Amino acid sequence: MDLKLLKTFQLLANYGSFIRVAEEMNYAQSTVTIQIQKLESDLGVQLIERGKKIRLTEAGRLFHEQSLQIVKNMEQLQTNLSDFRLGESGNIRLGVTEPTASYRLPDILKRFLFRYPKIRISVNIANTPTLSEQLLKGDIDIALCSAPNLDSVLYFEPLFKEKFVVLMPENHPLAQKAAIAPEDIRGHRLLITSATCPYRKKLEMMLQESGNISLDTMEIGSMMALKYYVESGLGIALVPNILLKTVPIGTTVRTISGSPIDMISGILVKTSDYPLNLANSKLYQFFKHELYERSVL
Repeated sequence: MDLKLLKTFQLLANYGSFIRVAEEMNYAQSTVTIQIQKLESDLGVQLIERGKKIRLTEAGRLFHEQSLQIVKNMEQLQTNLSDFRLGESGNIRLGVTEPTASYRLPDILKRFLFRYPKIRISVNIANTPTLSEQLLKGDIDIALCSAPNLDSVLYFEPLFKEKFVVLMPENHPLAQKAAIAPEDIRGHRLLITSATCPYRKKLEMMLQESGNISLDTMEIGSMMALKYYVESGLGIALVPNILLKTVPIGTTVRTISGSPIDMISGILVKTSDYPLNLANSKLYQFFKHELYERSVL
């Protein structure tokens, strides 16, 4: 049913005057008459009683009452579709790794959603290999993660560098040093993340480059938990500096000398989805402004 005809009828029911409706809609009066006649023809019933004063028939009163919500819903649908076309609304399934998920993303999403309140975002937190698989399966739309093992169907754009430092108990023997070299770690328990963690793989590469150093290690499944195990005196750990806005009581931080272990992070998407739809593109551009333009890779 034509929304234009419904709106014309609603106005006629409210004003009771063809002239008023014509003025309101900037139509000729004959256009309003034709539209009402067409609506009555389409419905097969008479909606108004013509005379000195326009009155609704019983069918007209029924149609007026029940078409109010129809007009409202159709107008809302038009608005929603317009917002979607412009990228002002939509649903985004975002995947993100730690520590970005806990330490960077909340404030960024708060600013983004303030600007685009009609966009809905769901956040899935996982490691980079898992997010890569979810992208390939179509379970998420975009990921914010470390650089993956790329293939022809994934596209990665670097945005920022995750800087790492050494966290240790204050009374640890290495606390006497201003900076920690890879070879200094030999003979001290090193807390590490799981074998699938990209951060651990980068650490292992660094240690191999320094002479394949053998280590006493203890595996902790969560990057976010490492600092609490250090706080308990279980060992030392290489952790992202952003985790240490508040250094745990009884611990101290040292820089890493020699080959850096800093990790590059950025946006990962499926190549077939690039260029992104408008809502995802707006989030991508927002990430780029917040994470790339404010950092130095």
